[in-house]
Amino acid sequence: MKYVIVLGDGMADRPLEELQGMTPLEYAKTPHMDLLAATGEIGMVHTIPDGMSPGSDTANLSVLGYDPKVYYSGRSPLEALSIGVDMKPTDVSLRCNLVTLSEEENYEDKKIIDHSSGEISTEDAAILIEAVKKELETEIYKFYVGTSYRHLLILEHGQAAELTPPHDVLGQTIGQFLPKDAMLCEMMRKSYDILVNHPINVERKKKGLNPANSCWFWGAGTRPALSSFEEKTGLKGAMVSAVDLLKGIAVGASMKNIFVEGANGGLHTNYEGKAQAAVDALAKEQYDFVYVHVEAPDEMGHQGSAEKKIQAIQYLDERVIAPIYTGLKQAGEEFRMLVMPDHPTPVSIRTHTGDDVPYLFYDSTKCLHHTWKYNEKEAAQAGNRIAKGCEMIDYLISK
Repeated sequence: MKYVIVLGDGMADRPLEELQGMTPLEYAKTPHMDLLAATGEIGMVHTIPDGMSPGSDTANLSVLGYDPKVYYSGRSPLEALSIGVDMKPTDVSLRCNLVTLSEEENYEDKKIIDHSSGEISTEDAAILIEAVKKELETEIYKFYVGTSYRHLLILEHGQAAELTPPHDVLGQTIGQFLPKDAMLCEMMRKSYDILVNHPINVERKKKGLNPANSCWFWGAGTRPALSSFEEKTGLKGAMVSAVDLLKGIAVGASMKNIFVEGANGGLHTNYEGKAQAAVDALAKEQYDFVYVHVEAPDEMGHQGSAEKKIQAIQYLDERVIAPIYTGLKQAGEEFRMLVMPDHPTPVSIRTHTGDDVPYLFYDSTKCLHHTWKYNEKEAAQAGNRIAKGCEMIDYLISK
Protein backbone atom coordinates (compact mmCIF):
# COMPACT_ATOMS: atom_id res chain seq x y z
CA MET A 1 0.00 0.00 0.00
CA LYS A 2 1.24 3.47 -0.92
CA TYR A 3 0.18 6.66 0.87
CA VAL A 4 -0.06 10.24 -0.37
CA ILE A 5 -1.25 13.44 1.28
CA VAL A 6 -2.11 16.36 -1.00
CA LEU A 7 -2.12 19.46 1.16
CA GLY A 8 -3.83 22.55 -0.27
CA ASP A 9 -2.42 25.17 2.07
CA GLY A 10 -5.11 27.50 3.41
CA MET A 11 -7.70 26.01 1.03
CA ALA A 12 -10.58 26.09 3.53
CA ASP A 13 -12.58 29.30 3.82
CA ARG A 14 -15.86 30.89 4.88
CA PRO A 15 -19.03 31.51 2.83
CA LEU A 16 -18.78 34.64 0.69
CA GLU A 17 -21.68 36.79 -0.45
CA GLU A 18 -19.97 37.33 -3.81
CA LEU A 19 -20.04 33.55 -4.32
CA GLN A 20 -23.77 33.21 -3.51
CA GLY A 21 -23.01 32.16 0.04
CA MET A 22 -20.49 29.47 -0.96
CA THR A 23 -16.85 29.10 -0.03
CA PRO A 24 -14.18 29.17 -2.75
CA LEU A 25 -13.78 25.38 -2.35
CA GLU A 26 -17.53 24.86 -2.68
CA TYR A 27 -17.76 27.23 -5.66
CA ALA A 28 -14.75 25.86 -7.54
CA LYS A 29 -15.14 23.20 -10.21
CA THR A 30 -13.35 20.19 -8.68
CA PRO A 31 -14.60 17.09 -10.53
CA HIS A 32 -11.66 14.91 -9.51
CA MET A 33 -11.90 15.64 -5.79
CA ASP A 34 -15.67 15.23 -5.99
CA LEU A 35 -15.27 11.82 -7.64
CA LEU A 36 -12.94 10.69 -4.87
CA ALA A 37 -15.36 12.06 -2.26
CA ALA A 38 -18.22 10.06 -3.80
CA THR A 39 -16.22 6.83 -3.55
CA GLY A 40 -14.34 7.59 -0.33
CA GLU A 41 -14.87 9.41 2.96
CA ILE A 42 -15.14 13.06 3.88
CA GLY A 43 -15.20 14.73 7.27
CA MET A 44 -13.67 17.45 9.41
CA VAL A 45 -10.41 17.55 11.35
CA HIS A 46 -9.08 19.96 13.97
CA THR A 47 -5.45 20.57 13.01
CA ILE A 48 -4.55 23.43 15.39
CA PRO A 49 -4.30 22.50 19.09
CA ASP A 50 -6.40 24.80 21.26
CA GLY A 51 -4.39 27.75 22.49
CA MET A 52 -1.81 27.62 19.68
CA SER A 53 -1.42 30.03 16.78
CA PRO A 54 -3.08 28.85 13.54
CA GLY A 55 0.01 28.82 11.36
CA SER A 56 1.21 26.57 8.58
CA ASP A 57 3.99 25.49 10.94
CA THR A 58 1.78 24.08 13.70
CA ALA A 59 -0.80 22.81 11.21
CA ASN A 60 1.56 20.90 8.91
CA LEU A 61 3.41 19.37 11.85
CA SER A 62 0.02 18.19 13.04
CA VAL A 63 -0.98 16.67 9.69
CA LEU A 64 2.34 14.79 9.56
CA GLY A 65 1.64 13.30 12.97
CA TYR A 66 3.81 15.54 15.15
CA ASP A 67 1.83 17.00 18.04
CA PRO A 68 2.72 20.73 17.94
CA LYS A 69 2.41 20.93 21.72
CA VAL A 70 5.32 18.49 21.93
CA TYR A 71 7.44 19.26 18.87
CA TYR A 72 6.89 22.92 17.97
CA SER A 73 9.79 25.27 18.77
CA GLY A 74 8.97 28.12 16.37
CA ARG A 75 8.41 28.52 12.65
CA SER A 76 11.67 30.03 11.51
CA PRO A 77 13.93 27.27 12.89
CA LEU A 78 12.16 24.77 10.64
CA GLU A 79 12.98 26.98 7.66
CA ALA A 80 16.57 27.24 8.87
CA LEU A 81 16.83 23.44 8.58
CA SER A 82 15.64 23.69 4.97
CA ILE A 83 18.36 26.07 3.84
CA GLY A 84 21.11 24.32 5.77
CA VAL A 85 21.69 26.72 8.64
CA ASP A 86 23.45 24.85 11.44
CA MET A 87 21.78 26.43 14.46
CA LYS A 88 23.51 26.22 17.81
CA PRO A 89 21.34 25.44 20.86
CA THR A 90 21.71 29.05 21.97
CA ASP A 91 20.69 30.53 18.59
CA VAL A 92 17.29 32.00 17.84
CA SER A 93 15.97 32.05 14.28
CA LEU A 94 13.49 34.63 12.96
CA ARG A 95 11.63 34.75 9.67
CA CYS A 96 12.64 37.83 7.70
CA ASN A 97 9.85 38.64 5.25
CA LEU A 98 10.42 41.16 2.50
CA VAL A 99 7.19 43.14 2.69
CA THR A 100 5.60 46.10 0.93
CA LEU A 101 4.93 49.06 3.22
CA SER A 102 3.07 52.23 2.37
CA GLU A 103 5.14 55.41 2.15
CA GLU A 104 4.09 57.60 5.08
CA GLU A 105 6.97 59.67 6.47
CA ASN A 106 7.16 58.03 9.90
CA TYR A 107 7.90 54.32 9.94
CA GLU A 108 5.29 53.68 12.67
CA ASP A 109 2.57 55.24 10.50
CA LYS A 110 3.15 52.96 7.52
CA LYS A 111 0.77 50.11 6.64
CA ILE A 112 1.53 46.61 5.37
CA ILE A 113 0.21 46.50 1.83
CA ASP A 114 1.60 43.10 0.85
CA HIS A 115 3.28 40.49 3.07
CA SER A 116 4.93 38.85 0.02
CA SER A 117 6.02 41.89 -2.06
CA GLY A 118 4.03 40.64 -5.02
CA GLU A 119 5.50 37.13 -4.65
CA ILE A 120 8.91 38.55 -5.51
CA SER A 121 11.31 36.18 -7.27
CA THR A 122 14.09 34.55 -5.26
CA GLU A 123 16.64 36.07 -7.64
CA ASP A 124 15.51 39.66 -6.97
CA ALA A 125 15.00 38.99 -3.27
CA ALA A 126 18.52 37.62 -2.89
CA ILE A 127 19.97 40.89 -4.20
CA LEU A 128 17.84 42.90 -1.76
CA ILE A 129 18.76 40.70 1.21
CA GLU A 130 22.41 41.09 0.25
CA ALA A 131 21.99 44.89 0.39
CA VAL A 132 20.44 44.62 3.85
CA LYS A 133 23.11 42.15 4.94
CA LYS A 134 25.91 44.49 3.86
CA GLU A 135 24.58 47.30 6.04
CA LEU A 136 23.07 45.49 9.04
CA GLU A 137 24.79 42.12 9.56
CA THR A 138 27.05 41.76 12.61
CA GLU A 139 28.68 38.91 14.51
CA ILE A 140 25.40 38.52 16.43
CA TYR A 141 22.83 39.10 13.66
CA LYS A 142 23.23 36.93 10.54
CA PHE A 143 21.00 37.06 7.42
CA TYR A 144 20.30 34.06 5.16
CA VAL A 145 18.55 33.98 1.79
CA GLY A 146 15.50 31.72 1.55
CA THR A 147 12.84 31.50 -1.17
CA SER A 148 10.84 34.35 -2.73
CA TYR A 149 9.91 36.76 0.09
CA ARG A 150 10.80 34.29 2.89
CA HIS A 151 14.25 34.75 4.46
CA LEU A 152 15.99 34.31 7.80
CA LEU A 153 17.72 36.23 10.56
CA ILE A 154 19.74 34.23 13.11
CA LEU A 155 20.48 35.78 16.51
CA GLU A 156 23.37 34.42 18.52
CA HIS A 157 22.36 33.96 22.17
CA GLY A 158 18.98 35.47 21.35
CA GLN A 159 15.60 35.21 23.03
CA ALA A 160 12.49 33.85 21.29
CA ALA A 161 10.32 36.93 21.66
CA GLU A 162 6.69 37.00 20.57
CA LEU A 163 6.46 38.77 17.20
CA THR A 164 3.50 39.46 14.91
CA PRO A 165 3.18 37.72 11.51
CA PRO A 166 2.86 40.35 8.74
CA HIS A 167 -0.10 38.56 7.15
CA ASP A 168 -2.02 39.14 10.39
CA VAL A 169 -1.85 42.94 10.03
CA LEU A 170 -2.41 43.49 6.31
CA GLY A 171 -3.76 46.98 5.68
CA GLN A 172 -3.14 48.06 9.27
CA THR A 173 -0.82 50.72 10.67
CA ILE A 174 2.28 48.90 11.89
CA GLY A 175 3.28 50.98 14.94
CA GLN A 176 1.59 48.83 17.57
CA PHE A 177 2.88 45.61 15.97
CA LEU A 178 6.58 46.48 15.83
CA PRO A 179 9.02 44.38 17.91
CA LYS A 180 9.51 45.43 21.52
CA ASP A 181 13.18 44.55 21.09
CA ALA A 182 14.80 47.90 20.31
CA MET A 183 17.52 46.45 18.07
CA LEU A 184 15.10 44.42 15.93
CA CYS A 185 12.84 47.43 15.58
CA GLU A 186 15.75 49.66 14.55
CA MET A 187 16.91 47.09 12.00
CA MET A 188 13.46 47.06 10.42
CA ARG A 189 13.49 50.86 10.19
CA LYS A 190 16.95 50.85 8.63
CA SER A 191 15.96 48.13 6.19
CA TYR A 192 13.31 50.46 4.79
CA ASP A 193 15.90 53.18 4.22
CA ILE A 194 18.16 50.66 2.48
CA LEU A 195 15.47 49.16 0.27
CA VAL A 196 12.99 51.91 -0.57
CA ASN A 197 15.08 53.37 -3.41
CA HIS A 198 17.04 50.27 -4.34
CA PRO A 199 17.23 49.91 -8.16
CA ILE A 200 15.28 46.65 -8.07
CA ASN A 201 12.40 48.34 -6.26
CA VAL A 202 12.53 51.38 -8.53
CA GLU A 203 12.19 49.02 -11.49
CA ARG A 204 9.41 47.02 -9.80
CA LYS A 205 7.38 50.19 -9.26
CA LYS A 206 7.85 51.19 -12.91
CA LYS A 207 6.39 47.80 -13.87
CA GLY A 208 3.43 48.24 -11.51
CA LEU A 209 4.77 45.62 -9.07
CA ASN A 210 4.82 45.94 -5.30
CA PRO A 211 8.28 46.97 -4.05
CA ALA A 212 10.00 44.86 -1.39
CA ASN A 213 10.80 47.89 0.72
CA SER A 214 11.19 46.57 4.27
CA CYS A 215 12.19 43.56 6.32
CA TRP A 216 9.67 42.21 8.81
CA PHE A 217 10.82 39.88 11.58
CA TRP A 218 8.57 37.20 13.09
CA GLY A 219 8.27 33.46 13.80
CA ALA A 220 11.10 33.30 16.34
CA GLY A 221 12.20 29.98 17.78
CA THR A 222 15.01 27.66 18.78
CA ARG A 223 16.45 24.58 17.09
CA PRO A 224 13.74 21.91 16.68
CA ALA A 225 14.11 18.22 17.50
CA LEU A 226 11.75 16.10 15.43
CA SER A 227 11.81 12.31 15.54
CA SER A 228 12.29 10.34 12.32
CA PHE A 229 9.10 9.98 10.26
CA GLU A 230 10.14 6.48 9.18
CA GLU A 231 10.79 5.36 12.75
CA LYS A 232 7.51 6.93 13.83
CA THR A 233 5.29 5.45 11.11
CA GLY A 234 7.26 2.66 9.48
CA LEU A 235 6.97 4.47 6.15
CA LYS A 236 9.82 5.76 3.98
CA GLY A 237 8.66 9.29 3.25
CA ALA A 238 9.31 12.15 0.83
CA MET A 239 8.25 15.80 0.67
CA VAL A 240 7.29 17.74 -2.46
CA SER A 241 7.06 21.44 -1.66
CA ALA A 242 8.43 24.79 -2.83
CA VAL A 243 8.25 26.27 0.67
CA ASP A 244 11.21 26.31 3.06
CA LEU A 245 8.96 25.64 6.06
CA LEU A 246 7.81 22.29 4.65
CA LYS A 247 11.28 21.42 3.42
CA GLY A 248 12.58 22.14 6.91
CA ILE A 249 9.99 19.88 8.50
CA ALA A 250 11.11 17.17 6.08
CA VAL A 251 14.77 17.66 7.04
CA GLY A 252 13.88 17.50 10.71
CA ALA A 253 11.83 14.34 10.15
CA SER A 254 14.56 12.70 8.03
CA MET A 255 12.32 12.61 4.95
CA LYS A 256 13.63 13.11 1.42
CA ASN A 257 13.04 16.54 -0.13
CA ILE A 258 12.24 16.20 -3.83
CA PHE A 259 13.22 19.24 -5.90
CA VAL A 260 10.76 20.21 -8.66
CA GLU A 261 12.00 22.74 -11.18
CA GLY A 262 9.61 25.68 -11.51
CA ALA A 263 7.89 25.06 -8.16
CA ASN A 264 7.73 28.49 -6.54
CA GLY A 265 4.90 28.54 -3.98
CA GLY A 266 2.79 30.88 -6.12
CA LEU A 267 -0.35 30.62 -8.20
CA HIS A 268 1.64 29.78 -11.33
CA THR A 269 3.80 27.01 -9.95
CA ASN A 270 4.75 23.72 -11.61
CA TYR A 271 1.70 21.69 -10.56
CA GLU A 272 2.31 18.92 -13.08
CA GLY A 273 5.92 18.58 -11.97
CA LYS A 274 4.85 18.12 -8.37
CA ALA A 275 2.31 15.48 -9.33
CA GLN A 276 4.81 13.57 -11.46
CA ALA A 277 7.42 13.74 -8.70
CA ALA A 278 4.94 12.16 -6.30
CA VAL A 279 4.01 9.36 -8.72
CA ASP A 280 7.66 8.63 -9.51
CA ALA A 281 8.61 8.53 -5.83
CA LEU A 282 5.84 6.07 -5.02
CA ALA A 283 5.86 3.91 -8.16
CA LYS A 284 9.53 3.97 -9.21
CA GLU A 285 11.71 5.04 -6.30
CA GLN A 286 10.12 2.76 -3.69
CA TYR A 287 8.95 5.43 -1.28
CA ASP A 288 5.93 4.46 0.81
CA PHE A 289 4.61 7.96 1.52
CA VAL A 290 4.69 11.33 -0.23
CA TYR A 291 3.46 14.66 1.10
CA VAL A 292 2.58 17.05 -1.75
CA HIS A 293 2.26 20.61 -0.48
CA VAL A 294 0.70 23.34 -2.64
CA GLU A 295 0.99 26.87 -1.27
CA ALA A 296 -1.13 28.76 -3.81
CA PRO A 297 -4.59 28.70 -2.11
CA ASP A 298 -3.06 30.20 1.03
CA GLU A 299 -1.28 32.96 -0.87
CA MET A 300 -4.48 33.88 -2.73
CA GLY A 301 -6.37 33.94 0.58
CA HIS A 302 -3.78 36.37 1.96
CA GLN A 303 -4.25 38.50 -1.15
CA GLY A 304 -7.99 38.62 -0.47
CA SER A 305 -8.82 37.35 -3.96
CA ALA A 306 -11.69 34.88 -4.14
CA GLU A 307 -11.24 34.61 -7.90
CA LYS A 308 -7.58 33.65 -7.66
CA LYS A 309 -8.20 31.29 -4.75
CA ILE A 310 -10.84 29.47 -6.79
CA GLN A 311 -8.34 29.24 -9.64
CA ALA A 312 -5.69 27.82 -7.29
CA ILE A 313 -8.12 25.17 -6.03
CA GLN A 314 -9.12 24.23 -9.57
CA TYR A 315 -5.46 23.95 -10.56
CA LEU A 316 -4.90 21.67 -7.56
CA ASP A 317 -7.79 19.45 -8.64
CA GLU A 318 -6.95 19.26 -12.34
CA ARG A 319 -3.15 19.43 -12.30
CA VAL A 320 -2.21 17.63 -9.07
CA ILE A 321 -5.03 15.38 -7.81
CA ALA A 322 -6.00 14.00 -11.23
CA PRO A 323 -2.49 13.10 -12.47
CA ILE A 324 -1.49 11.53 -9.14
CA TYR A 325 -4.65 9.40 -9.15
CA THR A 326 -4.19 8.40 -12.80
CA GLY A 327 -0.46 7.81 -12.45
CA LEU A 328 -0.78 5.49 -9.47
CA LYS A 329 -3.68 3.61 -11.09
CA GLN A 330 -1.68 3.09 -14.28
CA ALA A 331 1.32 1.93 -12.24
CA GLY A 332 -0.87 -0.74 -10.67
CA GLU A 333 -0.32 0.58 -7.15
CA GLU A 334 -2.79 0.18 -4.33
CA PHE A 335 -2.87 3.50 -2.54
CA ARG A 336 -4.61 5.71 -0.04
CA MET A 337 -4.87 9.44 -0.71
CA LEU A 338 -5.71 12.12 1.82
CA VAL A 339 -6.65 15.57 0.49
CA MET A 340 -7.00 18.45 2.96
CA PRO A 341 -5.95 21.98 3.92
CA ASP A 342 -3.71 22.62 6.90
CA HIS A 343 -5.87 25.53 8.14
CA PRO A 344 -8.38 28.00 6.68
CA THR A 345 -7.16 31.26 5.16
CA PRO A 346 -10.45 33.11 4.64
CA VAL A 347 -10.43 35.64 1.81
CA SER A 348 -12.59 37.97 3.92
CA ILE A 349 -9.96 38.43 6.65
CA ARG A 350 -6.77 37.57 4.68
CA THR A 351 -5.18 35.57 7.51
CA HIS A 352 -5.31 32.14 9.12
CA THR A 353 -7.91 30.78 11.53
CA GLY A 354 -7.91 27.68 13.73
CA ASP A 355 -11.29 26.37 12.53
CA ASP A 356 -11.77 22.72 11.59
CA VAL A 357 -10.86 21.86 7.99
CA PRO A 358 -12.44 19.34 5.60
CA TYR A 359 -10.61 16.16 4.73
CA LEU A 360 -11.09 13.70 1.87
CA PHE A 361 -9.92 10.11 2.37
CA TYR A 362 -9.71 7.75 -0.63
CA ASP A 363 -8.66 4.09 -0.64
CA SER A 364 -8.12 2.53 -4.07
CA THR A 365 -8.98 -0.91 -2.71
CA LYS A 366 -12.43 0.14 -1.58
CA CYS A 367 -15.26 1.67 -3.58
CA LEU A 368 -17.93 3.32 -1.49
CA HIS A 369 -20.95 5.03 -3.00
CA HIS A 370 -22.04 8.46 -1.77
CA THR A 371 -23.43 11.63 -3.22
CA TRP A 372 -20.96 13.77 -1.31
CA LYS A 373 -18.84 16.49 -2.90
CA TYR A 374 -15.67 17.74 -1.26
CA ASN A 375 -16.19 21.06 0.50
CA GLU A 376 -16.53 22.46 4.02
CA LYS A 377 -20.32 22.28 4.17
CA GLU A 378 -20.72 18.68 3.06
CA ALA A 379 -17.70 17.48 5.03
CA ALA A 380 -19.32 18.85 8.19
CA GLN A 381 -22.65 17.26 7.26
CA ALA A 382 -21.00 13.86 6.76
CA GLY A 383 -20.65 13.58 10.53
CA ASN A 384 -17.02 12.37 10.67
CA ARG A 385 -14.66 14.40 12.88
CA ILE A 386 -11.10 13.88 14.03
CA ALA A 387 -10.50 16.01 17.10
CA LYS A 388 -6.68 15.90 17.06
CA GLY A 389 -4.98 16.62 13.76
CA CYS A 390 -1.80 14.80 14.82
CA GLU A 391 -3.83 11.55 14.77
CA MET A 392 -4.72 12.02 11.09
CA ILE A 393 -1.61 10.22 9.86
CA ASP A 394 -2.43 7.14 11.93
CA TYR A 395 -5.97 7.25 10.55
CA LEU A 396 -4.56 7.29 7.02
CA ILE A 397 -2.23 4.37 7.66
CA SER A 398 -4.36 2.12 9.84
CA LYS A 399 -7.92 2.69 8.63
